[in-house]
Amino acid sequence: MTSLGSYLHRHPRLRLAGLLSAPLLWLVVAYLGALAVLLVSAFWTVNGFTGDVVREFSLANFRTILTEEVYRNVTLRSLGVAASVTVICVVLAVPMAFFMAKVSRFKNTLVIAILTPLWASYLVKAYAWRILLANDGPMDSVFGGPGYGIGATILVLSYMWLPYMILPIHAGLERLPDSLLEASADLGARGGRTFRSVVLPVLLPSIFAGSIFTFSLSLGDYITVQIVGGKTQLIGNLVYANIGAANNLPFAAAIATIPVLIMVVYLLAVRRSGALEEL
Repeated sequence: MTSLGSYLHRHPRLRLAGLLSAPLLWLVVAYLGALAVLLVSAFWTVNGFTGDVVREFSLANFRTILTEEVYRNVTLRSLGVAASVTVICVVLAVPMAFFMAKVSRFKNTLVIAILTPLWASYLVKAYAWRILLANDGPMDSVFGGPGYGIGATILVLSYMWLPYMILPIHAGLERLPDSLLEASADLGARGGRTFRSVVLPVLLPSIFAGSIFTFSLSLGDYITVQIVGGKTQLIGNLVYANIGAANNLPFAAAIATIPVLIMVVYLLAVRRSGALEEL
């Protein structure tokens, strides 16, 4: 024991790894275990007469998802909403983060201002937008707002997840030396050329990091769609409907594997691009 203690004393990284082993083990059991249960239950079915879950291997749920056009349409619609929200967040976040990191003298105040909406209740913010988008509401009377539907869903989700895009980009810009911007200006580069050649390559890993949050959160969201989406259906709504009214947990689990697989493919693509290694 004495020799082991002295060995760990000489190797602090091993001592730290030992301290973190229990939390990491719990994370693996809780997170990966839940995903494993989700995947296994997706291959079960429900008895149409009794409503009981039949715990026998079957591809019926996935066969239905692949053959029924409605599920393909919902998947494509969900992908479109998630991609639109991500693009909108990038377009808004880049100038905001640049102003916060390189222009303003009140960086800490602006960071707190960006974080403040995250402290408010998700439901409160969603219902506040429902009031704004309602017929004869503030946005409808002033701007001719989109009302309820897929446009309202994209708008509200963009508002919800914008801080998750601003903060990684802000962190990336903080690592960008001002001397590079000054050198680019001294060499005669205009603002657009400086952004493309100097700023954007540094920001790409941060943009990918932020997109993981905005894309995944939008892909699986169902609360905002329920509140402002009107008749719009996304993947999250189908999962919720099959858990609730339909009482078909295996089929809900099968549908829930769609965003999981999409995010796995997306993460592999981002990792292959090398962006994650530069974070």
